[in-house]
Amino acid sequence: MNLQQKTEALLAVCKECFERHAQMRELDREPDFFIEVKPYADQYHTLLDEWTEEVSEFIKTAKPKYVHPIQIETLTDSMKQFIVQSFYQKTGKKRFILSINSAEYTLKTILDALRLEQEGDVR
Repeated sequence: MNLQQKTEALLAVCKECFERHAQMRELDREPDFFIEVKPYADQYHTLLDEWTEEVSEFIKTAKPKYVHPIQIETLTDSMKQFIVQSFYQKTGKKRFILSINSAEYTLKTILDALRLEQEGDVR
């Protein structure tokens, strides 16, 4: 899986988390941590760690105009939190949605930078 595919996969995770949180609020139930939450979180935390290394390298070499290392750190921390929080109905809706929106914005900005680099026009 290349960097663009990983970025697109993380965008899909954002959507899944948003939908799961709404569903958990509707169902009014608590998930089993070790059966539902942990396996899902572990899978995507691993993907996030790989993606973080790759995108950091991309930023160093390509120097895209609107993507900075601090955004990557913030996105990684935020996603690791809301991936787990999406399973719990008591997670505050406003802050949760803002975190997802922020992550989606950064991921889309990175996808744009990757496309520009492929076209040979980084700046």
